[in-house]
Amino acid sequence: LTPPTNCAELLQMALLEEPAALVRDGGVIADGLDAELDELRGIQTNCDAFLLDLETREKERTGIANLRVQFNKVHGFYIEVTQGQLDKVPDDYRRRQTLKNAERFITPELKTFEDKALSAQERALAREKWLYEGLLDQLQPFVPALTALAQAMASLDVLCALTERSLTLNWCAPEFTKEPCIEIRQGRHPVVEARLAEMSGASFIANDTVLGPRQRLQIITGPNMGGKSTYMRQVALIVLLASIGSHVPASRCRLGPIDAIHTRIGAADDLANAQSTFMLEMTEAAQILHSATPHSLVLMDEIGRGTSTFDGLALASGIATHLHNKTQAFALFATHYFELTEFPATHTAAVNMHVSAAESGASIVFLHELQPGPASKSYGVQVARLAGMPAAVLNHARHALSALEAGASESRQQVDLFAAPPEAEAAGPSPVEAALAQINPDALSPREALDALYALQRLLPKS
Repeated sequence: LTPPTNCAELLQMALLEEPAALVRDGGVIADGLDAELDELRGIQTNCDAFLLDLETREKERTGIANLRVQFNKVHGFYIEVTQGQLDKVPDDYRRRQTLKNAERFITPELKTFEDKALSAQERALAREKWLYEGLLDQLQPFVPALTALAQAMASLDVLCALTERSLTLNWCAPEFTKEPCIEIRQGRHPVVEARLAEMSGASFIANDTVLGPRQRLQIITGPNMGGKSTYMRQVALIVLLASIGSHVPASRCRLGPIDAIHTRIGAADDLANAQSTFMLEMTEAAQILHSATPHSLVLMDEIGRGTSTFDGLALASGIATHLHNKTQAFALFATHYFELTEFPATHTAAVNMHVSAAESGASIVFLHELQPGPASKSYGVQVARLAGMPAAVLNHARHALSALEAGASESRQQVDLFAAPPEAEAAGPSPVEAALAQINPDALSPREALDALYALQRLLPKS
């Protein structure tokens, strides 16, 4: 495609090289296009020269050395004279404004120039708008050709950007097959990868994804901050990039037919339309279950969080079963309901996966690696500690968690989640307590009592 004949010449002749964003501000039409506009602009351009000339003449005429001729948008043009020089002001000066230390005046000559200058600005803007509208009328015959050219340039821009990213970031060309599958080796999330390199120079942990005719649903468990959502989104992003003809951030990618990508991620509400967070979650999940096909990619991230544990678990189980048995879509199903890790035992197309983490005392290290099998725990309390949660809250949470886990695994008795953590049992009296028990306050003189107090103080732990 080439620009339409004479269109470029018309635009170059009519517009400034860097026109203003809005026509109403002026500064769009080029100089030399219209004589009337040039004349009106000339009045504004010569304004400073006129004011300097007037100021010089008035200083000579009045003998007021510090006289100033100035302009502001509120009061227009004026001659400013300090209070100490008011006795030298000529009779033809007319007071315009009184200040604390000065007076502002206007003369017939300055008033005439003001009317001309201000009207010139308004007339120039109106003239420029009229010329711009005339230019649009002249461009009407070129609109179809310009539209096609703009679309071609936009497509070229996208292709160049994707090519540059592919070469710079070492992306690979995807392979396409008629067999239903999503096979990604060493897949990466390009945005997170770039952000990591920018902030800390750390390397992104790549992961594989293998979904095919026999394995269509992954039950993904693991700690918060472990990388479940990043993994799921990177799979969707790689599939999307491949589908639009781009190389992808992976060492290898093989895809079967994909007709849509459906996602239920994050928490949001639409209160203006009476949609709570959970209602919006269920609405989106319902739309996915109604519209997904065996050739769709479905991302379900923590479905069922906005209701009771049993309700949420029941809904998550039902949705997973529907995706597995009826929809048969490729699905990534992230959850903290560990009961769902039993799902693959009775559903042959499902498999357990987890993002790994390692504990070191009270700390946790996220490895961001996707591995087969279910996660052992969610590490929620450790993540809360990383977030800066108060120590008392963490202590209470650990106690409640231990009681819940003991109740679930042993007696199934009701656990009081709001009970204070029990105090640690002491192995015996502390040195301070033992020394205090040996003191008889009634038998001590004031000096002996003070010595005993110092002795107790020395027994206190240094911390």
